[in-house]
Amino acid sequence: MDPKALTESILRWGHVVAGIVWIGHLYFFNWVNGPFAATLDKDTKPKVVPELMPRALFWFRWGAAWTWFTGFLLMGLVFWMAKSTLFEPPEVGQPAAGWAAGSGMMVALVLIAPFVYDALAKAMAKSNPTLAIVGLVLVGGLLCGYYNWAGFSYRGSLIHLGATFGTIMAWNVWFRIWPLQQKIIAAVKAGQAPDAAWPATAGARSKHNTYMSVPLVFTMLDTHMSPLAYGPRGVSTLVVVAVGWLFVQWCYKKAAAVKGF
Repeated sequence: MDPKALTESILRWGHVVAGIVWIGHLYFFNWVNGPFAATLDKDTKPKVVPELMPRALFWFRWGAAWTWFTGFLLMGLVFWMAKSTLFEPPEVGQPAAGWAAGSGMMVALVLIAPFVYDALAKAMAKSNPTLAIVGLVLVGGLLCGYYNWAGFSYRGSLIHLGATFGTIMAWNVWFRIWPLQQKIIAAVKAGQAPDAAWPATAGARSKHNTYMSVPLVFTMLDTHMSPLAYGPRGVSTLVVVAVGWLFVQWCYKKAAAVKGF
């Protein structure tokens, strides 16, 4: 058996399983536990939260870590080591595209993105619609950079957009959500009211992750399909991101309306 093919198969398996664990808990926190926690009284909350949340957050944060780790290994194996997959096929008589300053910079932006996002999220903490509009503009800029500067193929562009979303999301989990949740759980267990900024920030970052998760799944799946079915590749991808965010918005409204027995 081809060692590369075997390695890729194992990584894909691990990536999908870890992603299910991570994103499943993300949706649980946002669409199930959030509305449920709001119904807990002050006597019940110190009993439920310290027992439930550490268990759920264990699978949540390690699912995020392993999804990110296996995803980056996969991207290196499938795209960075195979120029025919990463770059746009050359026209007849033209040399094949390859690594250059533009492509290297666009790859580096995957790791820089969390810090850009964090600064924007802090600056626009009180205006999620503004943050969403700025986010769409930046996604459009990334797509233009992938196609016109880096020379990436449709598959290469899509997977790097997904990697950007995934890196921001994993960074949020480990450096924003988890540290704040530790403080919140400790305060609730001690019968104290957490600093109001802690749940507000943790909740906002978890909500941002939920919005990014739906277009992220599209980028993972559509790399195996033809862009011809979706019209102009950059425009169609941007539309998918916007539609995905609207779907998540609907899910939040639906979650608030679901009641217990």
